[in-house]
Amino acid sequence: MSEIKNILFSGVGGQGILLASELTAAALLRAGYDVKKSEVHGMAQRGGSVTAQLRYGRQVYSPLIDPGSADIQMAFEMMEAVRYLPFLHKGSTVIVNTQKILPPSVATGQATYPENVLDELIKRDIEVIGVDAFSIAKEAGEVRTANVALVGALSVHLDVDAAIFEEIIDNRVPERFRSENMKAFAAGREAGGR
Repeated sequence: MSEIKNILFSGVGGQGILLASELTAAALLRAGYDVKKSEVHGMAQRGGSVTAQLRYGRQVYSPLIDPGSADIQMAFEMMEAVRYLPFLHKGSTVIVNTQKILPPSVATGQATYPENVLDELIKRDIEVIGVDAFSIAKEAGEVRTANVALVGALSVHLDVDAAIFEEIIDNRVPERFRSENMKAFAAGREAGGR
């Protein structure tokens, strides 16, 4: 527990990145870690990039992750995984939602969405775990649970009991969506397995 670990959350506004980082931080705190977190909202309401940086360990002094030091990146969209490659190192793990969200330049035909994004990530000596969080969320009965499905995939890679995450979700998610979120979390854990 003495070593500090770094998790970078990246995605597009409206994907639930901040809730995912809050659930993860709360679970790590409950597991006994010191946790520091920072968020950048950017143009979130207009579909812009959103990030959250989370650091945990025995004692953490700063919430900011230096380039080349993210141990895990949880990317809510494939291009967002590539955008933050400078934060990764050999041996990093990238949990990436395989959903594509087209930026305005692609949607208007001014640019094209790159092919084989996951293959490009794999070439970088990082572990890449593709998770179809959108399909998991639809199967769970609520498409807005894709973020919790990704938290489930992430939870497999942390030294925190799944029951702690479930308790945090139970306390933080409104009751009317709790069942769907629990289903998404469990399916995400399956998808995130090594």
